[in-house]
Amino acid sequence: MSVNLTLLTIMGALYACGIYLILERSLTRVLLGLMLLANATNLLILATGGYAGLAPLYDKDTGAQEYSDPLPQALILTSIVISFAVTAFMLGIIYRTWVLARQDEIQDDIEDLRVAETPRFDAEDDAPIPAETSEFPLTMLGSDGSSVSDHATVADGPEAAGDSITAGAKTIPAEDAAAEEQPGSQNVTPGPEGGVK
Repeated sequence: MSVNLTLLTIMGALYACGIYLILERSLTRVLLGLMLLANATNLLILATGGYAGLAPLYDKDTGAQEYSDPLPQALILTSIVISFAVTAFMLGIIYRTWVLARQDEIQDDIEDLRVAETPRFDAEDDAPIPAETSEFPLTMLGSDGSSVSDHATVADGPEAAGDSITAGAKTIPAEDAAAEEQPGSQNVTPGPEGGVK
């Protein structure tokens, strides 16, 4: 399959003009840009279909490579219908804008300007997260910090350091903490409604 250079040149010019017109503030120019982009896309689909061949009617003596591919033609027909619907919709928007404001250009929206002026740094989303986010802090053991434990390192009262666990600001016995991990924990007193009090 060879490429038709004329179609590619026209297609490139239509794409360039269509993109330039879409970036304008006038709704009429945006509509013209959309129409140019739709026609450029139709030419692109037509160029991918190759040269015209025979009609896709079956004949024993005709080779498969001699037939014309009907898929690009069906895609172009679909594209024409879609671009017609988009054009009709844009014409309705343009007419409504003209009736209400007697102008065709899109005005600056105050909310859009406010959003554009906000800084990119968000204190909540972009704040550095601390290394330890758990309410159960880990304790480093040893001078080199090679091992980690979730037990307290200092004995609280008569209990040894390994017999109690620090959870946040509260120190609880290790056996109570282990019992809380089991289903049907018995170390909590249920409230009158069945909840924990």
